[in-house]
Amino acid sequence: MELLARRGWSGVTEVAGELGIHKSNAHRLLATLSDRGMVEQNSETEKYRLGFGLVGLASAVTADLDVVRYARPVCQRLSERTRETVTLTVLEAEEAVIVHQSSSSSSVLGADWSGWRLPLHCTPGGKVLLAHLPEDRQRRVLGKPLERFTGNTIVDPDQLRGQLEDIQSGGYAYTVEELETGLNGVGAPIYRSGGEVVAAMSVAGPAFRLPAEAVPETGRLTRDAATDVSQRLGFHS
Repeated sequence: MELLARRGWSGVTEVAGELGIHKSNAHRLLATLSDRGMVEQNSETEKYRLGFGLVGLASAVTADLDVVRYARPVCQRLSERTRETVTLTVLEAEEAVIVHQSSSSSSVLGADWSGWRLPLHCTPGGKVLLAHLPEDRQRRVLGKPLERFTGNTIVDPDQLRGQLEDIQSGGYAYTVEELETGLNGVGAPIYRSGGEVVAAMSVAGPAFRLPAEAVPETGRLTRDAATDVSQRLGFHS
């Protein structure tokens, strides 16, 4: 694909020569890419160039970059409002990956979690992403043994399904010492223009500063902040 991006329309022989592979192998590669819309073939010249299927791949990456760009100031405001750490997570395979973190000057959580991969079933952002997965993917995640990190970690799939339904109806998720003892969190979904959940915004703090009774108010603040980012991405409910 890099070759076609550089040269434009190219024949099988040219591609084989440039890549140093047999012509039959080049033809097979191009045919496979063509089947998936990544390249297109001119019916008259039989040459190939990049196809519009790449637009879909590019848009997925662009969407994630847009989320971080639009969410950054909103995360910072939410962090200052709650005086806690705010993170932005996206789904990668069956994990939640932190792509941005904002911390207020008064936050007691000093670690930088950017780039961390977290389980879906016991983190607020992970629960948000899990709740909005297609049913077959959600079933696959819940069909595997769920790791217990603390005494509060929910490892019963049926109990977790009930929480996921509440997340969809209530607009936010929460965890009470499920990943780490003494750590609580709240998360809310961020939607892109087409209505798909593209990320989750979460607030995390020590249990003595973010107790279980503070979850509803923190959940409202987080949900409102996530809605702000969703609207910046072109989503309107």
